[in-house]
Amino acid sequence: MTLLSRYLLRNNLFLLFSILLVGAGLYVLTDLFERLDGFLDASFGFVNIAWFYCIKIPLIVGQILPAVFLIAVIMQFSFMVKAREFVALQSGGVSPLAFLRFVILCGLFWAVAQLALTQFFGIEGDRIAARIWREQVRGNEARETRMHGLWFVEKNYVVHLGMANPVNGTGTEFLAYQLSDDDKRLLQMVRAESFTVKDKTWRLYNATVITPESYGYETRAEMTMPLTQDITAFLAIDPGTKPMHLPIWSLHRAIADLETSGSNVEVLRTTLHARFAYAASLIAMGVIGLAIVLWRSNIYLAVAAGLLVTFVFYAGTTLFVSLGERGVVSPIVAAWLPVCLFFLLSLAAVLAHIRPRLGFRSASGG
Repeated sequence: MTLLSRYLLRNNLFLLFSILLVGAGLYVLTDLFERLDGFLDASFGFVNIAWFYCIKIPLIVGQILPAVFLIAVIMQFSFMVKAREFVALQSGGVSPLAFLRFVILCGLFWAVAQLALTQFFGIEGDRIAARIWREQVRGNEARETRMHGLWFVEKNYVVHLGMANPVNGTGTEFLAYQLSDDDKRLLQMVRAESFTVKDKTWRLYNATVITPESYGYETRAEMTMPLTQDITAFLAIDPGTKPMHLPIWSLHRAIADLETSGSNVEVLRTTLHARFAYAASLIAMGVIGLAIVLWRSNIYLAVAAGLLVTFVFYAGTTLFVSLGERGVVSPIVAAWLPVCLFFLLSLAAVLAHIRPRLGFRSASGG
């Protein structure tokens, strides 16, 4: 690592962690004021409240990191322009592309860190915090997830579940239609009062097997079905389970399971791509920050512009994700278009300013 890279990295880390500390503190204080009455009513002590927010910190950091990185880049380069360091470095033969390369590599590192932090610690911590709030603060026991009217297709079976509890692997009103290989004839119809699913083994109780072709009718107290569908995958489409509370590996597994069963997975697929796109937005934020400073190096104007761009970026991202979840646009386009658009526009702005003929004069004159 060169001396310039160490200098840029040291300044960036100092500003980033300082802004991150302030941002996380404001986030926690805002959330604390909203929940304070609940904590007081439940006689929650300081230690318990501190633990509640400690386990939420990874997700909080992951959520605000793109905006924090943008502000850190803006402040870092604004200070450098004000101190005439850009002019000195250019005079010393430093290529302007070195700064662009720095923000891209730094953004890439933080993108990987953001994705790992949120998926391995953030989502699990948020799930634990939600359970603490629901059970210990609000006093509600963990509810049983009861889902009604589920359909799925596996091999040549079309299955309907009247009621299912994916958490416990139990349910009632089982109905399955077995079709021929060409899907033109009904071979069997299986009904059961109740069922259990354990290790992907489906066991029926008080079952009735009807064979239309031979007018067969048979009752069985207990039988198994040749199904391997993971019933817990249906939790991903439960209205009480938000896709944002599932890590990427659970989303990928749920998409694969539900897609084979014929379920609509547009919401899950959009959410999965949005996770990676949000992490990649850190690269775009770094280039945006450099472009803003090259446009106006005044720190007050630059920070204000950065906050405005952040608002527009998040609004656009939310809009396209909603369109993707509704199937208006493909999940890949919905998740990646805002990030790619902002990155390309800011990259074009930066390259327009750092052409060898212009150098950093427009920045130093701001």
